Amino acid sequence: MSNGALQVARTGLDAQNTKMRVIANNLANVNTTGFKRDRANFETLAYQQQIAAGARADAQNVYATGLSVGTGVKVAGTMRIDTQGSLQATGNALDMAIEGAGYFQVQLPDGTNAYTRAGNFNLTAEGQIVTPEGLPLVPNIAVPEGVTNITIGTDGTVSATLAGQAEPSELGTIELASFINPAGLKSLGGNLLAETVSSGAPVVGVAGAEGRGMLRQGSLEGSNVNIVEELVDMIETQRAYEVNSKMIQATDEMLQYANQQMG
Repeated sequence: MSNGALQVARTGLDAQNTKMRVIANNLANVNTTGFKRDRANFETLAYQQQIAAGARADAQNVYATGLSVGTGVKVAGTMRIDTQGSLQATGNALDMAIEGAGYFQVQLPDGTNAYTRAGNFNLTAEGQIVTPEGLPLVPNIAVPEGVTNITIGTDGTVSATLAGQAEPSELGTIELASFINPAGLKSLGGNLLAETVSSGAPVVGVAGAEGRGMLRQGSLEGSNVNIVEELVDMIETQRAYEVNSKMIQATDEMLQYANQQMG
């Protein structure tokens, strides 16, 4: 039984260490545009059932509760918390924030689409709207040379005043993608997410329609990490790690005592 206690405490150390890594990543990305914090979810490992509840204790009685011994804990998974981050005004015409649900679509080098909440876009020399890494926005919107006063409506309509014209011309419309289970999207790094079987297929459409959020030009969505909450979680995780470490130490001392008494 003492050896079993060592194993249980070890699973606790592993689980708390994983949770601490999740917290560390959240804090590291406190200033990352469009970042969504992760939460570690725990679950128990299988129980060893020594006496089943309801089993016969004798000819006339049954056990009311039984005897089951747990074997530890594990991190079942991490869940992305998709709450809205605060909007920060930048004044940059190509900075966009999504107020509500939805994701920008960008094209990866292999031709597939990825999804992001980070709306800090730039223009290439050819007038293509791209991410800081050069990934083009989908659908592709070409901005002609010499345009002034680029305007992006809350519905994603992109307009600009062309050289020699007094009235603005419409260049295209930025569409957003939404998912039935956005928490099921796979994190790729670089502020990018990928579709999975769990997330479901993207539903693409105009911003502000069918539950999708609206676009805010000249703003960026900040990280939704709350430093105070993360620090509280960090202290709690540290204490839980210390307790599991003390459990290993206490169990080891019990084994030493037992060996001395048997010797």
